[in-house]
Amino acid sequence: MAGREKKRLGDLLVEAGAITQEQLMTALKHQREKGLKLGRAMIDLGYLTDTEIIHNLADQLGIEVVQLDDFEPDLTLLKKVPEATARKYLLFPLSREDGYIKVAMMDPLNLRAIDELTIKLHADIKVVIAPEDQIDRAITKHYGITSSVQEALRALRGDEYVDTGEDELKITDISAAPTELAPVAKLVETIVRQAVNERASDIHFEPDENNLIVRNRIDGILFVAAVIPKALQAAAASRIKVISDMDIAETRIPQDGRFKLLHNEKPVEFRVSSFPTIYGENIVLRILHTDAIKAELSDTGLISNSLDKALQLFKAPFGIVIVTGPTGSGKTTTLYAALNLLNTTDKNIITVEDPVEYRLAGIRQSQVNVKAGLTFASSMRSILRQDPDIIMVGEVRDLETAEIAIQAAMTGHMVLTSLHTNDAPSAVVRLSDLGVETFLIASGLVGVIAQRLVRTICNTCKRPLTPEEAKAKIPNIGSRTIYQGDGCIDCKKSGYSGRLGIFEVITMDEQLKALISRKISASEIKEYARTKQKMITMREDGLEKMLKGLTTLEEVKRVTADF
Repeated sequence: MAGREKKRLGDLLVEAGAITQEQLMTALKHQREKGLKLGRAMIDLGYLTDTEIIHNLADQLGIEVVQLDDFEPDLTLLKKVPEATARKYLLFPLSREDGYIKVAMMDPLNLRAIDELTIKLHADIKVVIAPEDQIDRAITKHYGITSSVQEALRALRGDEYVDTGEDELKITDISAAPTELAPVAKLVETIVRQAVNERASDIHFEPDENNLIVRNRIDGILFVAAVIPKALQAAAASRIKVISDMDIAETRIPQDGRFKLLHNEKPVEFRVSSFPTIYGENIVLRILHTDAIKAELSDTGLISNSLDKALQLFKAPFGIVIVTGPTGSGKTTTLYAALNLLNTTDKNIITVEDPVEYRLAGIRQSQVNVKAGLTFASSMRSILRQDPDIIMVGEVRDLETAEIAIQAAMTGHMVLTSLHTNDAPSAVVRLSDLGVETFLIASGLVGVIAQRLVRTICNTCKRPLTPEEAKAKIPNIGSRTIYQGDGCIDCKKSGYSGRLGIFEVITMDEQLKALISRKISASEIKEYARTKQKMITMREDGLEKMLKGLTTLEEVKRVTADF
């Protein structure tokens, strides 16, 4: 930096032709009046954007521009550069390389910051430039967990701490703990809140030989969120089990629990599962956003013909409707959306679930408890004596449950349930494989909805493909426009943010009932549904959503690859 000592930001931008001398003088005046950094003053005045400032500086100084989400920071550097220093100078240490340390800065001309880092780190500094918002987010994300880890390590006493736990669904302050355990509680809270902010559906605490790895599942894909020292593994696991009302003394068998906290003034529920492994307890937190309780069928991704058919199925006076798909395909959300549609004051709705994921007002919900003898089948028998109009059975797993559900459907009840099959036609065959007579299936079944979840394109980095790019993906695309996400900090460089369902719906008619009674195959059922009922397959539904600019061809292929 020796050759740049006399250069200032404004002078460099004038030399680059990015602003005029008059604009610089106006910006300096605005800076003094508002107490801003010069770069922010120029952005406020509309002279330059953040990106233009960065690239002009990089060109003038001959330094690299980086995207901070391209880097996994060196945790040892974060320990040596305090968060206060990082925020004061708006910088973020990245890595050690060939005797120097690479540091991202918004203002690479800040010699005071560079000198202070040189002293702190006992090494030469190589400055790279990054956008202000990315540096700020990186500090919040990585220092939050890193500083919590350091506090917890300093506070850890080694003696066991036993709490009495909390009520299952009490609004919880998960940072509340005795003084010696507060840093561990803060660490857990930081990890949990970061996951909620990132729209994660699950948080995995995965022990290995040397560390505790934390991974968040976002839009169906796992991302590493933190690597925690092994020394904190037992304390973190105990804290999670305490707030989840689990037995912290028991580490040899699986356990389940749950807790609830307020995040940004909204309640968020967590379903917790522990499982013993050779390196310690693996703990997974399923994040249950209460907004999902209010979902409508149109929110799930059902559109046009498929939505009309689904509404027709759920409004049938009696019969059984099956929602099918693999684990994590959104079946529960679809079933709850159906219950929201059907939940009126003149209906008695009872559910039996494993587990109850969301609390639904006005609906009687029960949870399977195999140890106590409360299975899906035994629950169904009791529910039928409760004068129900609509019954929701979380899943059909065996012949006994299937037969009771179909008998209930044939005696004037509406039954909603789920199965694990690849597509809608296979659900009929699956019931037959369980041992249900085909004439019972034909008589009781109203229809089947099969679904998958595809990731939707990130709105921040979404762009239309050029005609050449589109034709390379789909040669017969014609003049239609398709989109992709280029990847940005908001979507973790994935190009995707959020998910929606793709569906196929089969409805029962007299001819199909006759065919099922004759034990036809899944492929024959599919052929009938496509030719006679004009069924849109999941892949076709996904391609339609691709053409609407909601998802990509690659994503549709990924989730329908088994067809």
